Amino acid sequence: MRLKDVCEIKLNFPEADFWLTRKGSDKEVGKPTKEFSSENIGIKVIDENILVPDYLYYMMIYSHSMGYFKEISNGTLSLKNIRTEDVKNIKLRQQ
Repeated sequence: MRLKDVCEIKLNFPEADFWLTRKGSDKEVGKPTKEFSSENIGIKVIDENILVPDYLYYMMIYSHSMGYFKEISNGTLSLKNIRTEDVKNIKLRQQ
């Protein structure tokens, strides 16, 4: 299962539950935020089995702190970016 199977993910998405920073330094790219920006990637939970979107938000904070987005980011020098497609294809662990 991938993130796109349980969430709607797109740019310029003010109705999203939270957003991921799309561009920035190694430390900023992929950082989850609760503040809308048309430049960030919006994520809205659409699967009724995920009752609390905040749980997914905290999972993304953990993934960011572990350097996941740094690994999948593109770019050279100090400006990195992640693509919407990269976020859609994040694998979710099934139990």
